[in-house]
Amino acid sequence: MARLGIGTMDLLAHAHGCLLEASLAERPADRYAAAHLAALRTAAAVLAARTSTDQVRRGPRNAWVLLARVAPELGEWADFFSATARRRTVAQAGRPGVITPREADDLLRDAEAFLGVVTRMLGLPHHPPLPGVAAPLRAS
Repeated sequence: MARLGIGTMDLLAHAHGCLLEASLAERPADRYAAAHLAALRTAAAVLAARTSTDQVRRGPRNAWVLLARVAPELGEWADFFSATARRRTVAQAGRPGVITPREADDLLRDAEAFLGVVTRMLGLPHHPPLPGVAAPLRAS
């Protein structure tokens, strides 16, 4: 198992927590926002593991841009989640009906898959998907 700092491990734990929150969320917008936050925490864990504080201060402020630079093998994930960031902002604004149940469920599965890729990349055991994460679409 890799020797990672406590910050990295905390961020991964927070990502798991966000996935759990997303899987329990009734409203699609809440599910979407929590899933995106899980992906963001996962990206932050990679940055914590692979960069120094000085590198982060001197580099770009956008986590997805920085992730693509620091971990080019995660570039497609960074592009994908960067593209979904605006939708998360809309979801968090609370406008009803903006995020469909399908969009929320898809992003939840994608965030869980991203966490799996990262945990394996960091040499950590990957836990199976949370109950309900890979479940069929919800009726909400």
